Amino acid sequence: MGPDMIGAKPLEKKTILVVDDEKSMRLVLSAMLKKEGYGVETAADGFEALELIRRKDISVVVTDLKMPRLGGIGLLRRVMEKHPSVPVIIITAHGTIENAVEAVKKGAFDYITKPFDQEDLKNVIAKAVQTKSLSDREVVFDSVEGDRTVLIGTSKPMLDIYDIIKTVAPTPTTILITGETGTGKELVARAIHENSPRRENPFIKINCAAIPENLMESELFGYEKGAFTGAVHRKPGRFEQANTGTLFLDEIGDLPKDMQAKLLRTIQDREFERVGGVQTITIDVRLIAATNRDLLQDVLDKRFREDLYYRINVMPIILPPLRDRKNDIPLLLNHFMDKFNRKLDRHVRWIEPEAERFFCEYNWPGNIREMENLLERLILLTSDDTIRYDALPVEILNQLTLETVGPDVTRGSIKEIVRSRAEAAESHIIARVLEQCGKNVTRAAERLGISRKGLQLKMIKYGLRKQ
Repeated sequence: MGPDMIGAKPLEKKTILVVDDEKSMRLVLSAMLKKEGYGVETAADGFEALELIRRKDISVVVTDLKMPRLGGIGLLRRVMEKHPSVPVIIITAHGTIENAVEAVKKGAFDYITKPFDQEDLKNVIAKAVQTKSLSDREVVFDSVEGDRTVLIGTSKPMLDIYDIIKTVAPTPTTILITGETGTGKELVARAIHENSPRRENPFIKINCAAIPENLMESELFGYEKGAFTGAVHRKPGRFEQANTGTLFLDEIGDLPKDMQAKLLRTIQDREFERVGGVQTITIDVRLIAATNRDLLQDVLDKRFREDLYYRINVMPIILPPLRDRKNDIPLLLNHFMDKFNRKLDRHVRWIEPEAERFFCEYNWPGNIREMENLLERLILLTSDDTIRYDALPVEILNQLTLETVGPDVTRGSIKEIVRSRAEAAESHIIARVLEQCGKNVTRAAERLGISRKGLQLKMIKYGLRKQ
C-alpha cells in the first residue's frame, strides 16, 4: 500500500521564496502557500532571489529550473555557498527531469515536475521546512592548509576528531556519529565525504525525524509511476541519488522499525526495489548515520534492531559537547561574529570582557547551535559595535549562576546545602555587578539595592575587597 500524500501544515509561520519568471506561476504558488499558512516572497530570477535571501529570513526556496539571467541551477549553487541551511526545491518541466535529478545530486532538497500535483508540492515544502528546523547548521567549515574542509576548533577533543576523519575518509567504511544535539554531526559527515575519493560525487542527506513514517520508504528508495495516488512520475529515492557518493542518515534512531529491516537489507545486499517496482537496482553508496540517542539502550529496549546497530556502528565517532571543548569558544565567537555581521549587515567588532567571560563559562546545553543562535540575537539587537554583558538574556545568566555555584549536594544537611548555594550565588552576583560598575562600590550598592556599608561587609565576607 503506497503512502498517503497528505500535506502537513507548519506549526509556525515560515517564509517560502517562490522564484519563477512567469508571473502567473508566482501568483498561483503564492496563493496556494498563503492558504497553507506560510509567508511568501517572490522573485522573477535568481539574482532577485539572492537579494531577498540576503535581506529576509527565508525557510525554503522553490525555484523554476529555466529562467533568464540566473536560472535554478545557478541559484542553487549560490544558495549552497552563501546560505547552506536553506533547502532548495526545483520545479521543472517533464522533459528536463534529468537536469532536476542532477540538481538533487548537487544539493537540491527535491524536485517537482510540471504539471505538478498541489498536494505533492505541499508535502515536499512541509518536509523541507521541518528539515531546516531540525537540522540548521550547527557550525560551519573553515579552510585550513592541507584539507578541503574541516571543523572549527583546536582543542584536544577536536584534534582527535580530525585524526579520525583523516583515517576513515579514504575508506568505504560505514560510520555512526553520535553526540548531543547541536554538536556538528552533519558537518563531520560532510568533512568525511569531502576528504574522501567520493568528494566529486553526490552528498545526499535525509533527516529521519523529519519524514512522516508513511513516506519514509518512498523517500529512501523512490517509487514508480502509479505506485500510489499522486505518483504521476517515476521518482528516484535518496539511495539512488547518492549512488557513487555518500548518503547521510541523520537521526537514524527515529527510523521506524519496519524501515530498519529494509535498510539493513539494502546495506547488506547493496540493492533495492523502488516502491511499486519489480526491477532490482544495485548501488554503490557510502553510508554515514548520526543520532543524539543512546542507540545501544534502544537496542536493549527493543526500539532499534540489534543487527542494524552493529551493521552501522562499524566505525563510531563520538562528538564532544561544547562544555568539553571550551578552549574553542573564542574561535567560534570570532567566526560567528563575522558570519552574522555579513548576514545582518552589522559592524559589531568587540565584545565586553565580562560578556566574553560569560561565553567561556556557560555550559551551553544546546551546544554550538545554542551559542550561534544567541550571538545572532545579540548582534541583531546591538545598536553599536560592541556586545555588552547587560544585553545577555536574564534566564541564561541565572542558569550560569546555578551551574557555577553548585556545591556537592551529597554532603551536609539540607540547611547547609541551601545556605551554601545562597552564599555562593550572592558572592557570584556581587562579583559580577562590581565588575560591571568598574569596581565602584557606591554604584554597585545602588544597583544591588543595598547600602554601601552592607556591600562592603559582604565583600569582606566573600573576599572580594581589593588587596
